[in-house]
Amino acid sequence: MVDIDLSQLPFTLLDDIGRERVLRGVDLIYFDSDAVILEAGQPGEFVYIIHKGEVAEFDPHAPISQSRIAHYTAGDLFGAISILDGSSRYRFKVEQESLCYVIPRALFLRLCDDYSTFAEFFRRGLAQKTRLLAERRIESGVNMAGFMLARVSECMRAPLIVDAATTIAAAVSRLNESHADSLLVGKGGRFGVVTKTDLLNALVMEGATQARPVIAIAHFELVSTGPDQYLFEALVQMTRHQVARVVVVERDRLVGVVELTDVLSYFSSRSYMVGLELEQADTLEALARASARLPALVQGMMTQGIKLRFVMDLLAALNGRIVDKAFQFLVAPRCRAQSCLLVMGSEGRGEQILKTDQDNALIVADDSDWPDRAIVMQRFTETLHTLGYPLCPGNIMVSNPAWVDNESGWRRKITRWAERRDGASLMNLAIMLDARGVAGDTRLLERLREHLFANCSRDELLLSYLARAALHFAAPLTLFGTLRKPRHGIDIKKGGIFPIVHGVRTLALECRIGETSTSARLEVLVEQGRLESEFAADLGEALALFIELRLKQQLTHLDGRQNSEEPNLVVVQNLSSLERDLLRQALHIVKDFQQRLTHRFHLEY
Repeated sequence: MVDIDLSQLPFTLLDDIGRERVLRGVDLIYFDSDAVILEAGQPGEFVYIIHKGEVAEFDPHAPISQSRIAHYTAGDLFGAISILDGSSRYRFKVEQESLCYVIPRALFLRLCDDYSTFAEFFRRGLAQKTRLLAERRIESGVNMAGFMLARVSECMRAPLIVDAATTIAAAVSRLNESHADSLLVGKGGRFGVVTKTDLLNALVMEGATQARPVIAIAHFELVSTGPDQYLFEALVQMTRHQVARVVVVERDRLVGVVELTDVLSYFSSRSYMVGLELEQADTLEALARASARLPALVQGMMTQGIKLRFVMDLLAALNGRIVDKAFQFLVAPRCRAQSCLLVMGSEGRGEQILKTDQDNALIVADDSDWPDRAIVMQRFTETLHTLGYPLCPGNIMVSNPAWVDNESGWRRKITRWAERRDGASLMNLAIMLDARGVAGDTRLLERLREHLFANCSRDELLLSYLARAALHFAAPLTLFGTLRKPRHGIDIKKGGIFPIVHGVRTLALECRIGETSTSARLEVLVEQGRLESEFAADLGEALALFIELRLKQQLTHLDGRQNSEEPNLVVVQNLSSLERDLLRQALHIVKDFQQRLTHRFHLEY
C-alpha cells in the first residue's frame, strides 16, 4: 500500500472507507524532466498528486509569453478536471524530475459517484473553496470565535415603546420598571429614542417639569439593523455612528433594541475590545493608549480565524473614530462645522487593517473664517504620527497646502485633473474617488463627489486612461517556478490587490457609484447589471484572500519572525496545498478581470 498524506482537502471530504480505497488504488510514477504528462485535448486517465518535483501548466493557444499559467509543487493535485470534462484543456509538462501519485480514472469517477461533496470540490468556484478553507481551519483547531457568528436576535431587548403623550414622569417610571436604559416614543409612524441621560439633563439642566411630554426630548435620527445581521456588525455600526444603541427592524416593523453595554458584555469573555477605551479617551494621551492596542487586537482576531471582512469593518470604524477624536481635540467646534476631514486610499475604502501611511485631505466651506488653519493642520499631522500613523512619503496630508482647499478650489482642481489626464492627475482622481469623510460636515464631500462624477463618468478617453493602470502589473502566474530563494515571492499588492481595487474603482466612476469599499462597489455593479453575481463574488473573495495573505506577512514582520522589508511578498512554498490552489485560482480571476477591462475600455489598441 502506498504511503500518501490524505489529511488535506479534497480527501478530507471522504470518509475512512473512501480514503482506504484511495490508498489501495493509488500508484507512484516517475517522470523525467521535460516530459509531457498530459497534453491539451488528450483524455484524462489519472489524477496526479505530486510527491516530489515540479510541473508547469501551459495554455497552447496563448502567446508564448503568456502561455505558462500555473506551477505545481509537492502536495499539489492536477488532472481531475480533464477526467470530468473528458479531455484536458491545457498541457502539463515536467520542469523538474517528478514522482507523482496517480489515481486511476475509474477509481476517481467511482469516488465522485459515491461522495457528492468530493465531486463538487472540483467544480466549485473560488468563493465556495474559500469557505471550505475556513471550515478546515475550524476542524484543525483554529477557533472561528463563535461570537462572530452570533446574530443580533440573540442579544436584542424587546423594545420599550411609549406614545407621544407620555410624560417625563411616566417615562422614568417605565424605565425603572423595565430595568432599561432607553425607551422609544412613537409619532406619525416614526420613532425617537430617549435615554436616562436625556431625562436627567432635561430635568436638571433644562428645568423641564415632570409633566412635559417625553417626545419633546426624543432623538429621531436612529441607526437600524436587522435581526439576522451579525451582532459584530451592530458593534461596528455603533462605533462608526458614535451611538450607544441600534434599533432592530424586520419587514418595516420595529422588533427590538441592541444596547452597547449588552454587546460589550456579550463579547467581554471572548475578545478584548478597545472600543470602550477609545470612547472614554478624553485626552490625546488616553487616545494614544487606545490606539496602541489596535495591532494586538488585529493579531488576536486573526489568530481566532475571524472572517477578514469583519476585521476590516471594525478596524475601519475604530481608525475613523481615532482620527475623528484627534480632530475634535485640535480643531475648534466652529471650524469643524465648516470643514470636512477626508481619509483616502485603503483607509478610505475601509480595506486597511494595520495602520498605514497617512492619506488625508481637508475641504473647507467657501465662507469659512479659519486664519490659523495651516498651523492647526500641521499639528494634526504630527498628532496622527504620534498615534501610530506614519507620514505619507508622497506628502498627501493636510499639512501639505495642496491637499487643503475650500469647496470651490477643490472643484477647480478636479476639473483641471480631468482635463490634463496625465499620470499625476489620474492618480489624484483615483485618490479622491476613495475619499471618505470621517469628521466635520460630510455634505461638503458629497457635493464634491457629484462634481467629480459630472466631470469624469462620461469621459470615455479619461476612463480608458484610468483603466489602463489596472493592467500595469500582470497577474504573477509565471513567477511560481522561481520561489526557492528566501527573498523571492509574489508581490501580492501589485499582482493581485491593485488590479482588482483599481479596476473596480474605474467601473464605479463610470457608473457614478458613491460607495468607496471595493465589496460595496461590486454589489452595486451587480445590481446595475455590469458584472455577473458569481464573477463579482469571486473577485471579492480573491481580494479578501490577497489581503489576508498580505496581512499574515505583515503580522509576521511585526512579531520579528521575518526580517523582510517587503511585507507584500508572499512565498508560495510557505502556503498549504489548498492555499496555493486558491491563490492560483484567484490570480486567474485577476487575469480574467484585466481582460474584461481591456475589452470594455478598448485597451487592445
